[in-house]
Amino acid sequence: MKAVVLSGSNQLAVADAAAPEVAEGGVVVALRTAALNHRDVWIKLGQYAGIKYPSILGSDGAGVVVEAGAAVDRGWIGREVVINPSLEWGANERAQGAGFNILGLPREGTLAERVAVPAAQLARKPEALTWEESAALPLGGLTAWRAVFSRAKLKKGERILITGIGGGVAVFALQFAVAAGAEAWVTSSSPEKIARAVLLGAKGGFDYSKEGWAKEAATAAGAFDVIIDSAGGPGFSSLVDLAAPGGRIAFFGATRGDPGTLPMRKIFWRQLSLLGSTMGSPRDWTEMVTFVGKHRIKPVVSEVFPLARATEAFELMERGGQFGKIVMRISD
Repeated sequence: MKAVVLSGSNQLAVADAAAPEVAEGGVVVALRTAALNHRDVWIKLGQYAGIKYPSILGSDGAGVVVEAGAAVDRGWIGREVVINPSLEWGANERAQGAGFNILGLPREGTLAERVAVPAAQLARKPEALTWEESAALPLGGLTAWRAVFSRAKLKKGERILITGIGGGVAVFALQFAVAAGAEAWVTSSSPEKIARAVLLGAKGGFDYSKEGWAKEAATAAGAFDVIIDSAGGPGFSSLVDLAAPGGRIAFFGATRGDPGTLPMRKIFWRQLSLLGSTMGSPRDWTEMVTFVGKHRIKPVVSEVFPLARATEAFELMERGGQFGKIVMRISD
């Protein structure tokens, strides 16, 4: 089969790869579409734990089940499905267990014509979504759901700030918050991305690259009950300043590194909660997929590339040019 194969640090190419074999309790999915995540870029650049070569990248995928292993309901064969990339979460709903892993490393991923996964990872493809939208949903939607609802416990009528709008998870967080009846605001260094967020239901946004943006946000919106962040870095202290008393700051990444010294007095005096979040549990997955169907949420697809142009898709993500998800069309 054809697949996007990483043969070394920054050595990515579409190449021939061995087709996966079905395992007991598993299925093989013939993929129609897949999607990129920043995780794929970090692996490509050699900036991720446990990297192995060669590897087939990709955590998001949608397609048709073509094989089913022993002990798997044969009714899955021929079904259109999306794949939950969060594997072996464990029994503790509060945090993933020691065996937790994500599709696309160490297990071979979805940027290929076929992928083998446990049958428990499957969900029916939502009928209202296109193949491209379906592939855009899994990792970003699951990560946003856990951060916004399972961890920060956003409620209707609360005010939420979502940083770095344009990335897939941030866009899902915005869509979920608006659907839940929250007052949503965003940040970005791009006025165009802020304008697009407003079209999705954000009340407004702020350019975090400008001096004094946090004061502008406090004046325009007031304090925030919930803040969702994936950057960290020196700007994290501004988020603490913007949090309302009793506010919750949930974060699922640190693309700008650690924030350095935290303003401890502000945090304890205002009784703020700092909430780490990673991917999501099987319960998070089920709740997210149900919510998307109930509220008719359409994942935002930024660009669609054929598999043969995978390197161009990675280049777009590396320069942060997307708004929403970058999708790969594997087959028609």
